[in-house]
Amino acid sequence: MIFIDTNYFVRFLLKDLTVQYKAARNLFEAGAKGDKILFTSTIVIFEIYWLFSSFYQKTKPEVVDILRKTLSLSFIEITERKIIEKAVEIFESSNLDLEDSYNIAYSVEKKAEHFLTFDRRLDNFLKKNKFERT
Repeated sequence: MIFIDTNYFVRFLLKDLTVQYKAARNLFEAGAKGDKILFTSTIVIFEIYWLFSSFYQKTKPEVVDILRKTLSLSFIEITERKIIEKAVEIFESSNLDLEDSYNIAYSVEKKAEHFLTFDRRLDNFLKKNKFERT
C-alpha cells in the first residue's frame, strides 16, 4: 500500500512542475489499473482545500471542483470519502467553511442527537436546516 501525500495531488491537479506531474500521473495510472494500492487521509483532503483556497487563491467554485476531482479518484482509498463528499456539498451550498461542513456531515453520519456550538454562523445554518440542537 502506498500513502499519497498532498503534494502529489497538487502537482497532478496543477500540472505545473512537469517531472512531479508525470510522477504523480504515472502513480495514479498504476493505481487506476490496480497495479498499486493507493490511499490517503482526510487531513490530506483538507490540506488540498487550504492550499487551493489560500495559497493559490482559487474561488470557492474552483475549490469545490478541485475537491470533487480529487474525490473522484476512486482507486485511491479515503476512509471518510462519503463524509467528505457530503461536506463538499454543504460547503458548496452554504456560507460555511469546509471544516464546519465536515463536522456537520460527520455528526450526521454518526447520528448525533445534538450539535452544540458557540459559532453563530454555524448555529444559524443548523437552525435554518433544522438540525436538532440543544
